[in-house]
Amino acid sequence: MTAQGFLWVLGAFLLALGLLIVFHELGHYLAARICNVKVLRFSVGFGRPLWMRRFGRDGTEWSVAAFPLGGYVKMLDEREGEVPEHELGRAFNRQSVGRRSFIVVAGPLANLLLAVLLYWFLFMSGVQEPRPVFAAPPVGTLAAEAKVGAGETARAVSGTPVATWTELRWELLRRVLDREAVVLETIDARGNIAVYRLAVERLDSTALDIDVMQALGLHLMRPDLPAILGEVQPGTPAAAAGLRPADLLLGINGSPVASWHELVLGIRESGLREIVLDVKRGEQQLQVRVVPEMVEDRGGKRVPRIGIAVRDDPELRKNALVTVRYGVGDSLQRALKQTWDVSVLSLRMIGRMLIGELSVKNISGPVTIADYAGQSARLGADHYLRFLALISISLGVLNLLPIPVLDGGHLMYYLAEVIKGGPLSERVMEIGQQIGFALLFLLMALAFYNDIIRLVAN
Repeated sequence: MTAQGFLWVLGAFLLALGLLIVFHELGHYLAARICNVKVLRFSVGFGRPLWMRRFGRDGTEWSVAAFPLGGYVKMLDEREGEVPEHELGRAFNRQSVGRRSFIVVAGPLANLLLAVLLYWFLFMSGVQEPRPVFAAPPVGTLAAEAKVGAGETARAVSGTPVATWTELRWELLRRVLDREAVVLETIDARGNIAVYRLAVERLDSTALDIDVMQALGLHLMRPDLPAILGEVQPGTPAAAAGLRPADLLLGINGSPVASWHELVLGIRESGLREIVLDVKRGEQQLQVRVVPEMVEDRGGKRVPRIGIAVRDDPELRKNALVTVRYGVGDSLQRALKQTWDVSVLSLRMIGRMLIGELSVKNISGPVTIADYAGQSARLGADHYLRFLALISISLGVLNLLPIPVLDGGHLMYYLAEVIKGGPLSERVMEIGQQIGFALLFLLMALAFYNDIIRLVAN
């Protein structure tokens, strides 16, 4: 990765992390203010403060600290220091179980609210996505056995209508996770409707370790664009070799080229070796020799390229993409449903990992998240906002897990307090904290390990 690419990924990651942490801690802060609990510090990050200011009638410290993976809201509490008698009523530990629970749960709920707001905005503004049109399924896959045809467009999954490739993937993922029978309804270019049953019960437990569409054998059909140059970027190998816009590329290294996709594959397979292109320019045919250079693609990977872009075909683009847009009320309803569905799916996947039905390879750490942040930012604002919504839901769900040191762990303590009729002993809470830190350390270690394995594999 180049220095510019690294800075892009880092910037997208820090922006996402900062927004999610601020929203989470604002949830705690506002709930504390509603309950008239005094807030001493609002910190984004841990460790030594890099910036600090005091605001408000309580003189709350607002700070940005050196270690950015988290944050906290420190409230007045007798367990952490002496509290003046006139402020005892504003101490966190003096609040009822209901108020303490409200303050604690407000952080994760703020993250879920952020996801709803982001999805609401996206559904209202409109998102352009690929139509769910299938390429020919690979031999031996479930889609091939069901005889799903190339060029067919998905209409519904087990009765649920789908309009985009993303909606199709989501509906299939939910049903594969449940081992439900999948009934796929499609329509072809002539208007013929077909129904296929995909035997998802035959998928083994490792199917979800890869993309669910790949596991089923369902692949998106790419537009069959001719290899006509729409742009030759200045200062690139293509420009130096004399290639021009409107050139039609007929072959590469003696092999004929029938589409832009075949041309791209040929350039990638050549690596950094010189390639010979057969070019038609008007009535003239000529050969051009080009040596590719390594550049970073939108996913952050280094690939061989020569600096050309395909000529745009508005008609093909119109047929390949669909814009999904809804009204204000319908968008809000869909945003709430999407947030709920993703939250439930996240919890179910965690449960599957705990009982061994799903690989722990699905756990990602900050390196992978940063990579996804950079990729989504390169793809556009709508992709980045969708990434933010997904990570915000993950953060909210994770914090609700009944693990000491997390918000869910505190809620577990308060439930035990209600059942017991009084607060737990300091010794019990200390042991719980130690267990919680150990579990989080193991989880982070596993996440970093998976990140490293992915980097090595790439």
